[in-house]
Amino acid sequence: MRTVAVVGASLAGLSAARSLRRQGYDGRLVVIGDELHRPYDRPPLSKEFLAGTLGEADLVLETDDEDLGAEWLLGARATGLDRAERAVRLADGREVRADGIVIATGAAARTLPGSEGLAGVHTLRTLDDARVLRAELARGGRLVVIGGGFIGAEVASTAYALGLDVTVVEAAPTPLAGPLGETMGAVVSGLHADHGVRLLCGVGVKGLSGESRVDAVLMEDGRSVPADIVVVGVGARPCVEWLEGSGVELDNGVKCGADGRTSLAGVIAVGDCANWYDPRAGAHRRVEHWTGARERPDAAVATLLAGGAVEPGVPRPPYFWSDQYGVKIQFSGHAAGADTVTIEEGTAQDRDVLAVYRRAGVPVAVLGMNQPRQFMRWRKQLAATS
Repeated sequence: MRTVAVVGASLAGLSAARSLRRQGYDGRLVVIGDELHRPYDRPPLSKEFLAGTLGEADLVLETDDEDLGAEWLLGARATGLDRAERAVRLADGREVRADGIVIATGAAARTLPGSEGLAGVHTLRTLDDARVLRAELARGGRLVVIGGGFIGAEVASTAYALGLDVTVVEAAPTPLAGPLGETMGAVVSGLHADHGVRLLCGVGVKGLSGESRVDAVLMEDGRSVPADIVVVGVGARPCVEWLEGSGVELDNGVKCGADGRTSLAGVIAVGDCANWYDPRAGAHRRVEHWTGARERPDAAVATLLAGGAVEPGVPRPPYFWSDQYGVKIQFSGHAAGADTVTIEEGTAQDRDVLAVYRRAGVPVAVLGMNQPRQFMRWRKQLAATS
């Protein structure tokens, strides 16, 4: 294998490039990124960076003395994959031919239809998004967050600390019920009410009002919520359109085996765009978490360099964390399918719980709120028994 192209220059792409070198690959390495920035850390964008307590230099993922010997093509968007020529086509007309290809194009924030061109309406996915939103929040005013998931909740928490008037709108009856289940989703989302942030649940958004700039969020039940700033946090879509017609099987992202291999030999996928097979569940799961983007490239690169001749292992249970209103929230595993949830430590009222999710008596997930020591103990146990 003389050339490997990594398409995607965020954490997953950087992790794959590092893994290639660490596992002995010494050939040509090309890293392609559609943003102009070198790889940076995304989790602080909705928290410390947005609050102004971290600068851009603090987000850099590469170390000062790190040299991967890679060619960096930044500001270059991939538009196609020619499987016959083994070439990645770029928007500027260039092609990068490679023996091995790592797909790490991530995901893009979903937008609200009809919000295009309306000032004051934001999504938060990239450093450029965060720069613009940070400047808006610094001016203060009324913020409406559409979507009560983790990104929306983190933005709400940060804006509250900055002194803004904050309302969170969630179409589902219980925020975070998808990743955490209804019981614990209600406990975690209760942090909004604890801090005087309005939470409107169980009603969808009909649209936005305003001439050149947003002035209100219009609800499907007829209510109008005044807004100077709106942040849309309604999930993300995998960036895989450029792979259509390439022969790479797509299904909620790039459909992969348990080791990241795709339907095309010599092509692997990692990060938010990769829909890996989970042997525990007997189904594919797309994991949009920092830890997966850092850890899973090791297994994918191993199978790429071995030509698929290695036996896939079982990926570690997904892990993610969130910081909201001064509370550290940690979660590992899959809440879906659990038939019981029990609080092992702390109380829901004090928001310091350690909750264990079980299916037929077997732990399948664990949630911690300000319980880092107990959480890590349960997380290790979960990984060992899953």
